[in-house]
Amino acid sequence: MSKKKILLLSDDLRQWSGIATMSREFVMNSVKEFDWVQLGAAVNHPDAGKCFDLSQDIQKQTGVEDAYVRIYCNSGYGDPVTLRNVINIERPDAILHFTDPRFWGWLYAMEQELRQSMPLMYYTIWDDTPYPKWNKPFYQSCDLLMCISKQTHNIVKQVLKECDYKDWQITYVPHGIDHKSFFPITQTHDDYAAYSQFKTDTLPKETKFIVFYNSRNIRRKHTSDLILSYKTFCDKLTKEQAKTCLLLLHTDPVDENGTDLIAVVQELCPMYPVSFTNKRAVSIKELNYFYNMAGITANIASNEGFGLGTAESVMAGTPIVVNVTGGLQDQCGFKKQDDTYLTADDYTDDFQTNAEGKYTNCGSWVKPVFPAVRTLQGSVSTPYIFDDIVCYKDCAEAIYYWYMMPESDRNEAGLAGREYFMNHDTGLSAESMGSNFIKDINTCFEKWKPADRIKLIKI
Repeated sequence: MSKKKILLLSDDLRQWSGIATMSREFVMNSVKEFDWVQLGAAVNHPDAGKCFDLSQDIQKQTGVEDAYVRIYCNSGYGDPVTLRNVINIERPDAILHFTDPRFWGWLYAMEQELRQSMPLMYYTIWDDTPYPKWNKPFYQSCDLLMCISKQTHNIVKQVLKECDYKDWQITYVPHGIDHKSFFPITQTHDDYAAYSQFKTDTLPKETKFIVFYNSRNIRRKHTSDLILSYKTFCDKLTKEQAKTCLLLLHTDPVDENGTDLIAVVQELCPMYPVSFTNKRAVSIKELNYFYNMAGITANIASNEGFGLGTAESVMAGTPIVVNVTGGLQDQCGFKKQDDTYLTADDYTDDFQTNAEGKYTNCGSWVKPVFPAVRTLQGSVSTPYIFDDIVCYKDCAEAIYYWYMMPESDRNEAGLAGREYFMNHDTGLSAESMGSNFIKDINTCFEKWKPADRIKLIKI
């Protein structure tokens, strides 16, 4: 039987955005089951209008002899004319789109046309409550909604509560991290010498404890608050101890969507070591080096769909400090009173988020920071959403917790996190993500029914 072909609409999987990274992972981990075609987006794509056949390269990487992957490059996420052209050339069996629903208005306007011949699938996420009721028409345009976080799974179910949606149509498929790319580098590893040299070339000689940050310099990430937290943490140390610490920021130092972090450091934290990686893009190997060098990786964003940086850190065996919000909750391994892990089904209308601290027992690899205040923000297109903001003093205490822990215990905690992520029940490995994609998409193909040629709207 021939393989089903899926047309993916998302960031070009050869790029380095979070959307591109995850697109690459689920394609690579499901190419044994499906053929993939991508309308690959980028801002001002340098290869716009070109098509790249990656099949041979991916056959070598995966060992899948009949792997089929093509990318049609486009500046932006597409339009009806471009989509119809690709459909006419490739004849896909389904469409899968990925990222914020606001980018896909033109696609949802075509849903009646498209769903007569193929299912429309969505790898979806929403950062926070209250339930985004305005997304209901978007969700209703889709035959399968695979939700990236436990909280999103409940949000989508609640928004569609009064609609005729089956359990197989709303599923929990968390992001998965490649354990072969992100791993602890030990002295017996083949790459240890290169890693040691990289570490020597990158860090001041006296550095012993690194707080690593790998995310964008945008407002919701609260990078300035992390700098202030680090300063407050260092204030608790002696001058000699503080000299051995380093806040290492892998981000653009200046961004119009964020702030001038260099000015923030110069004014608020001039007396303590802070460095930028000075690289906008690094190889996966180098990124794994950074995680291995770090004592912890931190993310205190007030809205966060998932948070790839801290997830990669845990897979590399390095503990984390995170705000308890959005998809970051899924990385914490929160447990209920009976000592079992929270599942997607535990999130309900009565328990919409753990941001308010109902459950505090969590994995040894994380020191969670619960929001000190939840404010309701919004815009014209997204009228309301909670902004979960941590207190910088609480974050400083979380950093101090890890600093005071012996390095051997910290390493052991990080390894416990890697083991948790590798567990197929928790599903935070790339292999598990691929398996979930295969299972849910095949179920959709099996149970999907074409839309009627004409949609009757009663007035």
